[in-house]
Amino acid sequence: MTIQKPRRRSQAWFEKQDRDGFVHRSWTLKAGHPQDEVDGRPIIGICNTWSELTPCNSHFRELAEFVKRGVLEAGGFPLEFPVMSLGETQLRPTAMLFRNLASMDVEESIRGNPIDGVVLLMGCDKTTPALMMGAASCGLPTIGISGGPMLNGKFRGKDIGSGTGVWMMSEMVRGGLMTQQEFSEAEACMNRSAGHCMTMGTASTMASMVEALGMSLPGNAAIPAPDTRRNRLAQLSGRRIVQMVEEDLGMDKILTREAFENAIRVNAAIGGSTNAVVHLLAIAGRVGIDLTLEDWDRIGKDMPCLVNLQPSGHYLMEDFYYAGGVPAVMNEIRHLLHLNALTVNGRTLGQNIEDAPCYNRDVIKSIDQPFKENAGIAILKGNLAPDGAVIKPSAASSHLLKHRGRAVVFESIEDFRNRIDDPVLDIDESCVMVLKNCGPCGYPGMAEVGNMPLPKKILEKGITDMVRISDARMSGTAYGTVVLHTSPEAAIGGPLALVHDGDMVQLDVSERSLHLEVSDEELQRRKAEWMPPPMPARGYARLYVDHVQQAHLGADLDFLVGKSGAPVPRESH
Repeated sequence: MTIQKPRRRSQAWFEKQDRDGFVHRSWTLKAGHPQDEVDGRPIIGICNTWSELTPCNSHFRELAEFVKRGVLEAGGFPLEFPVMSLGETQLRPTAMLFRNLASMDVEESIRGNPIDGVVLLMGCDKTTPALMMGAASCGLPTIGISGGPMLNGKFRGKDIGSGTGVWMMSEMVRGGLMTQQEFSEAEACMNRSAGHCMTMGTASTMASMVEALGMSLPGNAAIPAPDTRRNRLAQLSGRRIVQMVEEDLGMDKILTREAFENAIRVNAAIGGSTNAVVHLLAIAGRVGIDLTLEDWDRIGKDMPCLVNLQPSGHYLMEDFYYAGGVPAVMNEIRHLLHLNALTVNGRTLGQNIEDAPCYNRDVIKSIDQPFKENAGIAILKGNLAPDGAVIKPSAASSHLLKHRGRAVVFESIEDFRNRIDDPVLDIDESCVMVLKNCGPCGYPGMAEVGNMPLPKKILEKGITDMVRISDARMSGTAYGTVVLHTSPEAAIGGPLALVHDGDMVQLDVSERSLHLEVSDEELQRRKAEWMPPPMPARGYARLYVDHVQQAHLGADLDFLVGKSGAPVPRESH
């Protein structure tokens, strides 16, 4: 006999009039809900990354209440559930190590529970891609809500940006241009409200990517966290997710190849983080979109940067919102976007951004007079990065985008920290700093250590940038001529592992080239002598290094690539 498929997933739990239905309803209703709240209403899961260990997401309890209000208004039944929260500021060795673990938490929480649609509460850097990846593997109707950026930092009459200001001022202290007392005073002035970094770092970038992909309501990315318009957006998103369930508007109808191409172009236009590369590759992999590094270079390389925000520019996310935010940027480049791409509000991207105004041309420049030309993420290849490496030209020093220098090699981040300020270190500003064993397997987790601080003796000369190369990532709030994500990484025997002190390295961003001036024969000899570093012996870190893909593939776990949908699992009793 053919069993009729339930109209909604949740009905497989709550509609049955037997022992199992009794269990599912009774234990849900014991919180005081009326019977009709689980009787035929769409069940909306609110995936919450609130944690006191993740300061950026500290306001998510309140945000979730506004989502619930909207769900109830639209006739749905909201059920909030927690998943692992990934705080960039506290979590060691790096939040990136746990991005894939959190995505598994999201995926299995959705699939194993009576959920018809999902609202993702995302904030600090890795929570956004983790939640998007996990939800994409299930494919249910889903809408994203970002926590929003902090208010602008204020220090001695000037705006300071989170992350960017830290890197800048810490170098000033090391160079003798700022006192330790002044540095300590700035701590209380930079982060003065709820929300994530207010620079165009990874959190702001990924919030913008969610909006560009069509996975959030328009305006989601830039509304400051304390602004009541953030709560209104949450309530409207709660209403909308119930409608999406009724329309069966799943993620696969929104996350198309055209949507990812739009996001790549928007990333360039906003001066977005290099971390967007590895995250969008991973999200695309979950929905079966064949997105590559070559796509990043092909689609984004000629894009201008329109947004004058730190770390590439001057302003901060609060200013960006008041200037018009992501809709204004997308309207400015609308001729380069796939305007027919569908979004979560049921309208096309073109309809959403039609006539989106810009209120401040000093913050959001026009396409005819951009802030910076050719600002897309550049993908480098050569014998030092056969599978690719990335650099953000808009955050680099123009005179270093073509450079040849002597390698100064650090075998690990500890080796770097132990020697970088040693007066006898043989280094000058023409050298190329090379950091090994900080990639997906090497750290493990591909930490944000690629923006290596310059030697103190170089800073004291007034020099603030040098070419730096690693298999690590860097914070989206950082800046400099920094080559990142070098693939394959050193820890698995990639060419980066074979660089020696004194080797000459050539960087040519215009030619997309990263070359080590060492013969193939010599590299083969060095490879034969190379010894791999020790790897984790147990637990999740062992699982991670055994299965993580390289950076050019998105650093997802190999067994998580693709999607499994959300079929109703077998009964639990």
